[in-house]
Amino acid sequence: MSFAGSVAVWRDRATRLGALSGWRRAGVLIALGILATLTLPPLNFVPLLWIAFSGLALMLDGANTRWRAFGTGFWFGWAHHAAGVYWIAYALLVDPEKFGWMIPFAVLGLGAFMAIFVGLGTLIAREIAPPGIARILALAAAWAFSEWLRDWVFTGFPWNLIATAWVDVLPVVQFASIAGAFGLSLLSVAITAMPAALARPNRIGPGAVGASLTVLALVAAWGWSRVPDAPMPNQPNIRLRLVQPSVPERDKWAPANRPRELLDLITLSKSAGSDKVTDVIWPETAVPYFIDQDQGARGVAAQAVPPGGLLLAGAERATLPDVTPFQVWNSLEAVTAEAQIIATYDKAHLVPFGEYMPLRHILPLDSIAAGSVDISAGPGLRTLHLPGLPPVSPLICYEDIFPGAALDRSDRPQWLLTITNDGWFGMSAGPYQHFAAGRLRAIEEGLPMVHNGNTGITAFVDPYGRVLSRLPLGAVGVLDGDLPQALPPTFFAAHGNIIALVLMAATGLIGWGVGRRLRGA
Repeated sequence: MSFAGSVAVWRDRATRLGALSGWRRAGVLIALGILATLTLPPLNFVPLLWIAFSGLALMLDGANTRWRAFGTGFWFGWAHHAAGVYWIAYALLVDPEKFGWMIPFAVLGLGAFMAIFVGLGTLIAREIAPPGIARILALAAAWAFSEWLRDWVFTGFPWNLIATAWVDVLPVVQFASIAGAFGLSLLSVAITAMPAALARPNRIGPGAVGASLTVLALVAAWGWSRVPDAPMPNQPNIRLRLVQPSVPERDKWAPANRPRELLDLITLSKSAGSDKVTDVIWPETAVPYFIDQDQGARGVAAQAVPPGGLLLAGAERATLPDVTPFQVWNSLEAVTAEAQIIATYDKAHLVPFGEYMPLRHILPLDSIAAGSVDISAGPGLRTLHLPGLPPVSPLICYEDIFPGAALDRSDRPQWLLTITNDGWFGMSAGPYQHFAAGRLRAIEEGLPMVHNGNTGITAFVDPYGRVLSRLPLGAVGVLDGDLPQALPPTFFAAHGNIIALVLMAATGLIGWGVGRRLRGA
């Protein structure tokens, strides 16, 4: 068969694929959505992006009604997101008698909620442009716009942005330092969906595919030139010790276990090499006491403080028992060797259903982590200025998954510190996905990231997103490391998500303009 004949056969099959209906259509879209999930951590099978998004574009070309266009994105997004957040089931199994029944509703329901944004994106793409290159550009803009919406609607949950697939392809992921994760998602979809243009009966498809690969090569070449061969210079006279106790979540809050857990933290903090450490960091809610009130527990914790240094400890704090209303905060507290708390950061962006129960007066349910007492939100992001350390922006748990919202821009820090308790999610993909989001924040802001988890992943990351050292998921131990210096503010750090929004608008307008011209032709 000649090349022209092969192309004709491929186009015919692509057309029939897009024209599928009913359960066959839903099944193909579900399969494509799962393929897109396999591109994310911990697998990062990046080449599958071309199959997943080219397939999505072809299926969208066959959507001859608005409802079918929405359904195209919904089924793809439902499978993609439900498969990506399956690890939520682990959190519900910490107390299976109470929460186990919620697993299918939580995983499939959250997947469906996130899929609504994808469905809106494919609907917008269909309305903007006709099939072909124009619609592919519109799809890329609409996909990125749907991710941006997911960043803030109903407090936001921008988990598993498609840009995350590139975290281990350092030359490409550097694009986030210009346009952020949303801009990188836009670029990703535009490039990997472009082979769908080959299905159109015109001669510009091969050129469009070649152009998309050229753009990817240019981005990678620029990114490769941006990242130096040599390691970043370090902040002088700072040696951090990150403690990873790996306490199982179902054992963590048992009263009988608390003294041992605190002593284990002390033992790890003072283990071999502690004489070279200047400061110690414990993960989210590592301390099983209200050390702001419990002087005895605070005195024990202070034993971990190196001479002249600090302990940065994840702990809950609360109002005094006789104060109403009773409030609890999820906090990071800086403790001196004299057992004084000299600074506190309270988590500001809380997890719905995890740390507080929305509509608690209507829904007779407890939140998963906080139980019957909702965690209170702190006043917002802030930069801590601590003795002996460069200014730091502390982030607790999933506060580091929000592009453009990792620091106080009026008081730029010199490093990012994430403390988290991903022990809720077991030995699953969840901690890997969370860590990848943190690496993206480091690249976007041009700041080193220190990531400390109860069960991992605990790591030092430089401002280019390079992992300098790490403790694996589930390990018990400590990780000592120097703190890299920060880069000057990146383009993204100076302008934030506005760059990605401008690119979305420009790409969508180009798609609309090309489509209008093609319609006129």
